[in-house]
Amino acid sequence: MNGDRHLLWDIPTRVFHWSIVACIVLAWWSAETDRYDMHEWVGYSVIVLIVTRILWGLVGSRHSRFTDFVAGPVTLVRYLRGDKSPTPGHNPAGGWSVLVLLSLMLVQAVSGLFNSDDVFFSGPLYHGAETSLRDSMGAIHDWAFDVLLALVALHIIAVCFHQFRRGEPLVQAMIKGRAEGKAGQAAPVSPWLALVLLALVALALWWGLEQAPQPEPMRWM
Repeated sequence: MNGDRHLLWDIPTRVFHWSIVACIVLAWWSAETDRYDMHEWVGYSVIVLIVTRILWGLVGSRHSRFTDFVAGPVTLVRYLRGDKSPTPGHNPAGGWSVLVLLSLMLVQAVSGLFNSDDVFFSGPLYHGAETSLRDSMGAIHDWAFDVLLALVALHIIAVCFHQFRRGEPLVQAMIKGRAEGKAGQAAPVSPWLALVLLALVALALWWGLEQAPQPEPMRWM
């Protein structure tokens, strides 16, 4: 198979991308409508997806790996000054934005494990944490999502600029895996490996949360 026919974005990377888009929308909607049962499961999904994506960034397909698109400061500065991107995947600026978004989403989701509305909902780690930690995590959970929305808006603006101003088919590539001028340089890794990683991460999260202290039963006088 010729290199120009390889997928730029493999199936796991595309599924992750659009799943995270759906999770962000659902997280906002469920919080605004007080659907904390759904909000909780969206948070679990985000943690599993982000951790799996981090692992995929280490062992996944070539252009999904951090080593392919996370550039050093010199390369980043050169790109911002007008040099071409050294990889057909994320450009140097986009690569760093991916790291920032992944980190922020993970912090936002993990902080939600300590959250509570003081009435109907308490996160799985709420009862095992001290009050100061719960308060700190609650504050982080609130501001991290506001920052995340701002960064998502910036990301959308950047994609629209490259898509419509520079004529780069970024959206098509993230949907189909490849597009004109957007093809991979190596065959993708089997998506079954990503599925195994996803299952292992989900099981690890479930097991870890099962070890969390449970609320003390109410005592009736």
